[in-house]
Amino acid sequence: MRQGSGPPLLLIHGLGGSKRVWTPVFSLLAAEREVVAFDLPGFGDSAGPADGIEPSPANLAAAIHERCETLGLDRPHVAGNSLGGWVALEMGREGWASSVTALSPAGLWSAPLGPRKGDTRRWARRLRPLVSVALRTRAGRMRMLATFAAHPERIPAADGRELVLGWIDSLGYDGANRAMRTHLFDPAGYPEDVPVTIAWGEHDRLVGPPKATRRPAGARFLVLPGVGHTPTWDDPELVAHTLLEGSATPAASI
Repeated sequence: MRQGSGPPLLLIHGLGGSKRVWTPVFSLLAAEREVVAFDLPGFGDSAGPADGIEPSPANLAAAIHERCETLGLDRPHVAGNSLGGWVALEMGREGWASSVTALSPAGLWSAPLGPRKGDTRRWARRLRPLVSVALRTRAGRMRMLATFAAHPERIPAADGRELVLGWIDSLGYDGANRAMRTHLFDPAGYPEDVPVTIAWGEHDRLVGPPKATRRPAGARFLVLPGVGHTPTWDDPELVAHTLLEGSATPAASI
């Protein structure tokens, strides 16, 4: 997905998602930016990471950077959600981003999460035919989408089905989830020349907002009212405004 003109803005989706999560805000952003979105390795239409490479946020950032180079994107502004927010922060650390805007980023917790108790996705995969049928009903979609959206009723039926089934089917989920729960984002020594905005959904049901000590020094912190963990359908105008504002100040040249 690539549209618009102006300073380039790269969008990175979260764990189990795909570039489709940015559909509600894409045209709003493209009015002022050259907007680019593609799938993380192992998600959506993307092939998995190279054999033997742990899909950690840092390694995913390196893979995204390589993809940017092939597309001629030199230090784009980068925005991400959840795991994608963490990947965006790692791109900023390496000097691969002119600015970073992270929506409810993963990794800013105080200690590694460790193995998850219970595997909801494993059961969802076993029951995939039933899940697929349930997604054809409004009530079924509302229950499944309420985990990450404050207003699941605003997600079109086709998008809702793709979100849930994409989570079940993604080849890269297990490895990326394991790496995400093993590592922490380290805010120490973050480059001062990369502007960082961290925006948290007021009704985020998945992750609580980080303490100030877990954010890069000087990062701007916002609470987005009325939205959930993945807020693009909850309030597209608010999200677009946040991403445009976060990408308005270029980083110092290096």
